Amino acid sequence: MKRMIMAAALSALALSLSACNTIQGVGRDITRTGEVIEDATT
Repeated sequence: MKRMIMAAALSALALSLSACNTIQGVGRDITRTGEVIEDATT
């Protein structure tokens, strides 16, 4: 189950990074992805 969540989070990160136009946007996406992973593992 954790692998499935991790794969989904990484896929979301990849999609988010492809949609970002600025470094600031990338930082927000990485932060949000980290929060999602943290929430999923607790």
